[in-house]
Amino acid sequence: MTETLTRRGLLIILSSPSGAGKSTLARRLRDWDPDLGFSVSATTRKPRPGEVDGEHYRFVTEAEFKSDVAAGEMLEHAHVFGNFYGSPKGPVEEAINRGCDVLFDIDWQGAQQITNSALGQHTLSIFILPPSIAELRRRLETRAQDDADTISRRMQKSWDEISHWGGYDYVLVNDDLDATENQLKTIISATRLRRQQQPQLTDHVRDLQSEFEELA
Repeated sequence: MTETLTRRGLLIILSSPSGAGKSTLARRLRDWDPDLGFSVSATTRKPRPGEVDGEHYRFVTEAEFKSDVAAGEMLEHAHVFGNFYGSPKGPVEEAINRGCDVLFDIDWQGAQQITNSALGQHTLSIFILPPSIAELRRRLETRAQDDADTISRRMQKSWDEISHWGGYDYVLVNDDLDATENQLKTIISATRLRRQQQPQLTDHVRDLQSEFEELA
C-alpha cells in the first residue's frame, strides 16, 4: 500500500487595485486555514500606526533593499508610490518545499515576476475587481488610512492595475465579501489537487504498474 501522498505548496497570489478588498480577503483565508502562510514583504516605507516589523512588513532601508535585490534574494520587487516593496525568496522556497502554501498580497508587477520565475508552475494567481469605480473610491475614503492626495493617486493608479486582469488564472468581482471568500476557498481547494502539486504521484503510478505486471 502506497503511503499517503504529500503535496507541494502553492504560491497563492492575490492582486487588486487598492480598496477592492484583497487584504480583508487574505485575512479571511488565513482564518479559514491557519496553516496558510503569509509572505511578509520587505518595504522601504515607514510603518503605519499599529504595524509591527516582521509581522505586517519587514521595514528596511533603501540601501538594504537594493542590496537584497542585487544578491538575488527577492522573489519579486516593485517601486510603488515612492517606496520599494519585495518578497524575500528564502522563506517562500522553504515553505512550499515543506508542502505549505504561501499567500501573497501584491500588485501585478510582482505577480508577473513570480509567475515567470522558477517557481511559476506552483503559482495560483487571482485578481480581485471592485463592483464599480465609485464603490472603490468609497472604500478608500471609508477605511481612513490615507489623506486626500494619496487617495487621488491610488484612484489614478487603479485603472493601470485593473488593465492587467487578463494575466491572472482567476478573476473575481468582489461585490459581496462572503461570496468572494467562498469562491476563493473553492479555487484554492481545487488547485491544491493539481498534478504538479503532488510530487509523489509518479512513484504511485509506478507502484500501480508494478502491481499490474505482477498480476499479468
